[in-house]
Amino acid sequence: MTIISLEGIHIHGDHGFHPEEQLMGNDFVLDVSVYVDTEAAAEEDDLGKTVNYETIYRFCEVEMRDTTDLIETLAQRIVDRIEGYFEQVKGVRLKLRKLNPPLGGRVEAAAVEINTGLFLLPLQLAIKLLEA
Repeated sequence: MTIISLEGIHIHGDHGFHPEEQLMGNDFVLDVSVYVDTEAAAEEDDLGKTVNYETIYRFCEVEMRDTTDLIETLAQRIVDRIEGYFEQVKGVRLKLRKLNPPLGGRVEAAAVEINTGLFLLPLQLAIKLLEA
């Protein structure tokens, strides 16, 4: 298994609970990683047998256009789109940060992270060890 990642995707979007956030927008940074078996793609040097990270970038770009109140909603939409499109993806990790959220003080970012599939295995193992 291989992890393919796009780190530091900077996109401006009109997301947030407060009306001024949706009017003026915010700057967001996304990190996206996917688990995928790339053995056949590497052997044959065939992009069609792996995940095209340009497509992942486009999914982020498209989903960022549709305004949401919650960054949780936005992050889940991106994860769902990736998993729905690439059948070979065995897990997604997505971290979405809203830079300088309007909280009345200095805060670098508000963030949400979603992990699915194989990215959940370390957490599941830790829970089993704690329960033992």
